Amino acid sequence: MRRVFPPSDCYDKGQYQGEKLARASRIVMVLFVLLMPIVPLRAQSEMNSFPSLYEFNSTVDSRHIYDPGALDLGFNPDSGPILAAGNGVSLMGNASTEPGPLHSSINFEKVCADPANCNAWFGSEQPISTAEVQQSAQGTKPDASDADSKATSDLIAQRHQRPDRNLDIYYRNRREFSLDVGWHPVNIPFIYDFAVGGGYNETPLKYTLVPIVASLRWHVTNVGWRGFFRGNMDFTFSGSITAIPRGPETHYVSFDFGIRRNFVYRNWKVVPFFEQRGGAGIINAKEPLGVLWAQGQNLTFTYNMGAGARYNIDSKYSFSAGMNYMHISNAYLSQPQFYNYGINVYGPMFGFDVRLGKPHHASQ
Repeated sequence: MRRVFPPSDCYDKGQYQGEKLARASRIVMVLFVLLMPIVPLRAQSEMNSFPSLYEFNSTVDSRHIYDPGALDLGFNPDSGPILAAGNGVSLMGNASTEPGPLHSSINFEKVCADPANCNAWFGSEQPISTAEVQQSAQGTKPDASDADSKATSDLIAQRHQRPDRNLDIYYRNRREFSLDVGWHPVNIPFIYDFAVGGGYNETPLKYTLVPIVASLRWHVTNVGWRGFFRGNMDFTFSGSITAIPRGPETHYVSFDFGIRRNFVYRNWKVVPFFEQRGGAGIINAKEPLGVLWAQGQNLTFTYNMGAGARYNIDSKYSFSAGMNYMHISNAYLSQPQFYNYGINVYGPMFGFDVRLGKPHHASQ
């Protein structure tokens, strides 16, 4: 038999159930309102995690890769292709099930094994080196110590490969003015006596010569060759006045042409050289005036040979010092009337050189 409730009872029971449902609805609404901000943020975090993996520092040349924290893209480790770049470059690889340094299921060491792929994926105009990719795979980033180490290595390499400063001193078409002064008191036989059939004999008459030589030097080659012979050549056009403090003649004037080999070693301030000069001149001969063993005529020829070293103060100024042999004779032109005895002396020679014109830079 069906039970019939009075209207008042029906009202009380319906009101009680309605109030219970209203309370439950309010609780559900409150929970929904509280959970609404969390769900979108979580989804947004997962959607934006991968694009923010790499952060490019615009103030430096290298790109620093930072750890984005925990990341789970929800890819199946056995799915094979994991990503396709927008530039048409596919990044293939299998994800590791073990959490790597980047806390990601993507094996970046395999994906970015070729820096060109990484460049295409990130749209980089400047190439990313393999070392940077390996640093990203290891979860490391360059720090100040790495930069200091690289700077130190670059400094060591630059110091090891520093340019040769002598290339700014010895170069083709360099022009110099030089002034050399010598003191030659030692008398010896003619050094090429074997070529003219002489016996390396000396006369009783002794000379002392003081040559003063003004020259224009013209470097005709750049530094070349290797080892001991490394260096360059210069031509010398000279005018000289030679005083004769000991001997029957008093002076000698000549014009000479010479050639010098400079042995130029890297960054040496002291540069050895070897040179020879020859020319013709006038001497006030005394043998025609009856002086025995003196010179037979005024027109004579000269030959000089010397060796020494040049010290370069800078690319413009330098000093030189060495030994020089000097020969004066008339090449038998006075014979048979007057015998050609000649003068053969040697001694120290000192010089000063100055560059003419603008400086030269080998790096230009």
